[in-house]
Amino acid sequence: MAHMVDLQTLLIFIPVALALNITPGADMLFCLGQGAKSGPKAGMAASLGVSAGGMVHALAGGLGLAALIAASPIAFEVIRWSGVGYLLFLAYKSVTSQPDVAIPEQAGHVSIGRAFTDGMMVNLLNPKVAIFMLALVPQFVDPGSGSILGQFLTFGLVLSIGGTVINGLVGALSGQIGQFMAKSHRAAQILQYVTASVFVGLATKLAFERR
Repeated sequence: MAHMVDLQTLLIFIPVALALNITPGADMLFCLGQGAKSGPKAGMAASLGVSAGGMVHALAGGLGLAALIAASPIAFEVIRWSGVGYLLFLAYKSVTSQPDVAIPEQAGHVSIGRAFTDGMMVNLLNPKVAIFMLALVPQFVDPGSGSILGQFLTFGLVLSIGGTVINGLVGALSGQIGQFMAKSHRAAQILQYVTASVFVGLATKLAFERR
């Protein structure tokens, strides 16, 4: 069956995806560390590996969601409201947690291929990515618009493209970015509040619009 993600939904999803992409986390810090230790090419390769891992999570999440909805349509509403709660939790964490801007240590110089593989494994083994895929992406999926898996992969692709660009830049410019992030605590705090605002806004929209 053909799938279609409508333009309005996509335009809502893109800024949310970017907000998540620019929030410092395990994936970004890994790319930062790879770039700092092994050079810009390794940082870019790590970002591509992270994105590849994200697509695997999207595939697994899409297959699981499709099976769940086929078994129990009511489950979709349960997932939706769970996602709203998760968004509010992310907003709370954004404004209460201390910005983690340290560059993780990496053991020596690594090859481009190793940087890609390690980036993919870092993403695949990060439980937060799996939780995000299962709690947030389903909020944008419309079971009446065709293939659930196709829609899931579309949103996963948007996340992966944004992540590749942002994490790739972080990896390639790791020296300058690392110094800026370490010195500019205020900039990190502003980013936290902007991200939290995006999460709260989306949670409100999802809670009251799609009735």
